[in-house]
Amino acid sequence: MPTHPKSKHPHDDAPDTADAFRRLAVLPAGPERDALRGEIASVWLPMADRLAGRFRNRGEAMEDLKQVAALGLVKAVDRYDPQHGSAFESFAVPTITGEIKRHFRDHLWTVHVPRRVQDLRGRVRAARQELAQTASGHPPTLAEIAARAGITEEEATAGLEALDSYSALSLDAELPGADDGYSLQDALGAPDPALDTVVDRESVKPGLRALPEREKRILYMRFFRDMTQSRIAEDLGISQMHVSRLISRCCTRLRDQALREQAVRDRAVRDRAVRDRAPRDQQQRRTSRPTHGRRVPEAA
Repeated sequence: MPTHPKSKHPHDDAPDTADAFRRLAVLPAGPERDALRGEIASVWLPMADRLAGRFRNRGEAMEDLKQVAALGLVKAVDRYDPQHGSAFESFAVPTITGEIKRHFRDHLWTVHVPRRVQDLRGRVRAARQELAQTASGHPPTLAEIAARAGITEEEATAGLEALDSYSALSLDAELPGADDGYSLQDALGAPDPALDTVVDRESVKPGLRALPEREKRILYMRFFRDMTQSRIAEDLGISQMHVSRLISRCCTRLRDQALREQAVRDRAVRDRAVRDRAPRDQQQRRTSRPTHGRRVPEAA
């Protein structure tokens, strides 16, 4: 296919495909139409590659960008109507560019955010770049960014938060300013084994309050002051065997009481769930009950 002179098109290699598009519009579906469609797409492929090049160094491989641009080119070929009178490239450029931007929006965000927030991110980023070029001498404030972008401060905040959602750091990445190899992994917390102890302590509190003062004192000295049974026996003036029996009896009593109370709570939860489900089951049985030959009145 011939190419236009350079003065007529913004693309140096813009081919003259007007006649081909007119033929494509009248051809029925079949091998001949498919071949012509592929030929048109092939001659416009350099333009698609150039458009893909505008998005290089944004976290996506160049070959993948070219494939996405080629997909956009095929869509442009299929949707272009030569009867509208406009040149194909004026229709194809926004179609291909939109396909590439859609690819970035739908596939390259580490944390998915709504499209509206993605648009706010773009406006906020552009506003920050424009404000950074001014001679104000200070980082732009939230109010300045919102005013330059023509959005509210709340929307500007959402856009700024989305700036950090596009890509994520590895847990092995060193934190900014850390010279000792301190990484994000080192900043993560771990399960606290004391949390399980909290539940146990809260469960036995009512039983502890009901114990006689001597048993309370024995348990306190044994488990909170870490005293031996012989030392406790010496302190209280009783035998070490007696102390051992008292500790064992108190622990058994507290454990049994906590288990009974937990069983009562579990039973109450199950009963409440059954009561809540009963009206729904009854309604379902009424709606699914057969009519046994009775005529169902038609809706008015």
